[in-house]
Amino acid sequence: MYHPSKMQNLLTTIVIFFLPFIFFDGYAALGGWKPIVNVTDPKVVDIAKFAVNEHDKKDQASLKFIKVVSGKSQVVAGMDYNLTIMAVNGGLENNYVAIVWDKPTQNFRQLMSFRGPI
Repeated sequence: MYHPSKMQNLLTTIVIFFLPFIFFDGYAALGGWKPIVNVTDPKVVDIAKFAVNEHDKKDQASLKFIKVVSGKSQVVAGMDYNLTIMAVNGGLENNYVAIVWDKPTQNFRQLMSFRGPI
């Protein structure tokens, strides 16, 4: 038998589920990658320097950070950063791509991947 309160509960559930997709940027709501507009932001630069330093330690390399060329981020349990970084290796400037997982509330940062030169 049809019951109006059950229909109202279903409608309320549907509205609550879709509300974030209506009022927030779809990328943020879905955890998609968003471009980093200001790659000179001190936090972005700090994360890029961290990536170069971790790569150097892990691979016994001697890259020297120059700048962040471009980047994008996505909301996860914390934030993922996908950064294109310019660095010097043996006198040659090259670009490298690093992915860093950052959870500032837990004082946690991890280099997930580092590749290049590209």
